[in-house]
Amino acid sequence: MAKIAVLGYGVVGSGTVEVIEKNKKSLTEKAGQEIEVKYILDLRDFPDSPYKDKFIKDFNIILNDPEISVVVEVIGGIKPSYDFVKSSLLAGKSVVTSNKELVAQKGAELLKIAHEKKVNFFFEASVGGGIPIIRPLHQCLSANRIDEIAGILNGTTNFILTKMIRDNMPFDEALRTAQELGYAERDPSADVNGIDACRKICILASLAFGKHVYPDKIHTEGISAITPEDVEYCESFGGSIKLIGWASREDGGKVAVMVCPAFISEDSQLAGVNDVFNAILVRGDSTGDVVFYGKGAGKLPTASAVVADVVIAVKMSSSSISLYWEDSDQSFIEDEKNITLQSYIRTVNVDKNTVEKLFGEVEYLSRKGAPDNELAFITAALSENEYDKKLSSLGNNVLGRIRVLNY
Repeated sequence: MAKIAVLGYGVVGSGTVEVIEKNKKSLTEKAGQEIEVKYILDLRDFPDSPYKDKFIKDFNIILNDPEISVVVEVIGGIKPSYDFVKSSLLAGKSVVTSNKELVAQKGAELLKIAHEKKVNFFFEASVGGGIPIIRPLHQCLSANRIDEIAGILNGTTNFILTKMIRDNMPFDEALRTAQELGYAERDPSADVNGIDACRKICILASLAFGKHVYPDKIHTEGISAITPEDVEYCESFGGSIKLIGWASREDGGKVAVMVCPAFISEDSQLAGVNDVFNAILVRGDSTGDVVFYGKGAGKLPTASAVVADVVIAVKMSSSSISLYWEDSDQSFIEDEKNITLQSYIRTVNVDKNTVEKLFGEVEYLSRKGAPDNELAFITAALSENEYDKKLSSLGNNVLGRIRVLNY
């Protein structure tokens, strides 16, 4: 019998225990032995829970119990999760987590400890909820050189953008709707400012390119500045606006990584991904484009990914060789100012002669009811540094800029 401990009994923690108890028979067959939740760590009391006898408040009970072979961390954040996870690995216990912030910040260190202790640090649920992406990247696609990854990695922002596009809602109203439906937190900043998506693309990029990508080094933008006018111009362009986290292998050997709203052509496999769904496109040198699609969050989808990792951890007698990346000084990350992309730009009180003198040949867009003094256009590919200089010369006449991505 494999005995495990679950740290945290919130949405994902309670879902994890529920899935293990509900599917105990089939999990036993898949793991080769019964999986029992021996402890649930939480500071709160759950007197009405059917598992009330399993609750404890002292992590050291878990750490010092030789029967516990797998620790499931679903508390979230860095403190105290990092200390709990590191201590568990050093004690020779495998760890399964859904904690994207922890993996994005401390993944290289924790993977190194797991390998040294011949245990595992698994985190399938940290990206995409119930969508399998971590294991396919380091196992199923291991024959490929991964050249690019791009994804709609946050269901809350995708829902908001869907409401803006389908129902012509302004951002603030779409956000309130998301909060009323439970898709957005009372403090939605991690979602709408792109922080959540940044952590996830950092995990994927670290795994794909073999070196740790730290979130604080990545240019990250959210969706709060997008307007209904931008949505209308995107329709004229023939596409959709999506918040995209992307990472691309550059010709010089560096890796470009960014999180930003983007115009995506309607021909893209990402353009039709709406509401709270996520999609992750992986571009390999042998497979070409492979897309992983599904609900990126939720109690049971995320718990499903957690429990799948538990099953594999129980079955394995050593560390996963392929699930690993090195720490890095970030010198392999391309400076954001050197990244070259096309952009959509919306201006007021700027004439076409000025636009073309600054940007050369552009593609003009249109929308119904646009004032005569408004111009919107798609530029040729320019570096971020070039955009900064050109847009600064236009000053307050620039109403908005959104990048154009070809995925």
